Amino acid sequence: MHEVSLMEQTLAIAVEQAQQHHASQIHRLTLNVGQQSGVFTDALAFAFDIVSQGTIAEGASLEMIEIPVTCRCENCQREFQPPDWIYICPQCQQISHTIINGKQLELASLEMS
Repeated sequence: MHEVSLMEQTLAIAVEQAQQHHASQIHRLTLNVGQQSGVFTDALAFAFDIVSQGTIAEGASLEMIEIPVTCRCENCQREFQPPDWIYICPQCQQISHTIINGKQLELASLEMS
């Protein structure tokens, strides 16, 4: 389960940011999770509950925002969100191999005091 190591890294970043802002408690973390990030959100939430114990983020809430896949057609340059896992441009019907959004896993915001 690589979600544990991903959450350990994310929590380390959050704690570092909180310390830089002289915060003693993290209340909420918001993550942007791309549909094609390869991350299972349930496993990530479970990992957060485990790795946050004993830290300034213990008891914090975790919000995960799913980011849809967005492609760019190499043929006509149109950006589109495919309805399934075959990325066919709705304008020119060519298959796209360029994903410009939807692979990320990023810490989007922190609420701390």
